[in-house]
Amino acid sequence: MGDEGSEVAFHFCPICGSTVYYAVAGYDEESIAVAVGAFAEPGFPEPTFSVYEERMHSWVGLPPDIEHMA
Repeated sequence: MGDEGSEVAFHFCPICGSTVYYAVAGYDEESIAVAVGAFAEPGFPEPTFSVYEERMHSWVGLPPDIEHMA
């Protein structure tokens, strides 16, 4: 269940248990959200939009010019 009551289906790696992707019921059935931690590519683009900052660990750093969810 999401913060606003939406049903969210999480899909995990069967080997390590990490979140790989998730889908929000009733949103766009063809869209999924992929956890950025699922990518091992060091050149993966840094985030441009931040969500749930109040939940991040104190050691997580964000780019200084990132857009924040209001």
